[in-house]
Amino acid sequence: MIRKSPEEVLATPAGDLAALASESLFEFKNDAADLLAIAKAISEHIDRALDLKYADRAHQLRLAANKDTGVVHFDDGRVRITADLPKKVDWDQTRLAEITRRIAANGDDPSEYVEVSYRISETKFNAWPEAFKAPFVPARTVKTGKPSFRLALVQE
Repeated sequence: MIRKSPEEVLATPAGDLAALASESLFEFKNDAADLLAIAKAISEHIDRALDLKYADRAHQLRLAANKDTGVVHFDDGRVRITADLPKKVDWDQTRLAEITRRIAANGDDPSEYVEVSYRISETKFNAWPEAFKAPFVPARTVKTGKPSFRLALVQE
């Protein structure tokens, strides 16, 4: 089995890596997962520190701007801080459906006010009888995601 540093793995062409023993690829993949976990933990730890250091100042600037969310900018020494507190809105789907029905019942077009999107659970779709599926098939597009591979050592 070949051992390589992360830098050596990155410098090795993918075709050359593919020619290596599966045990080596297993080790590289596990090493990369460990490095990724460490980097994520460090990043989250630093994010907590940044929140402790700047959250109050950002909050005060948002209050002064008469807003609860959004982006504010300020300087700390030679560093420009951009603090973003995104707005996340959830809508009660049942209530929206009722409001949409009332709009339509009053003779107005609900699409003037509400965006509606349709989706069908793939599990439910696959369980439908073929005759019921048929009209839906032209409206269905299947795309693939990024392929992934999990490696595990086989116990001997």
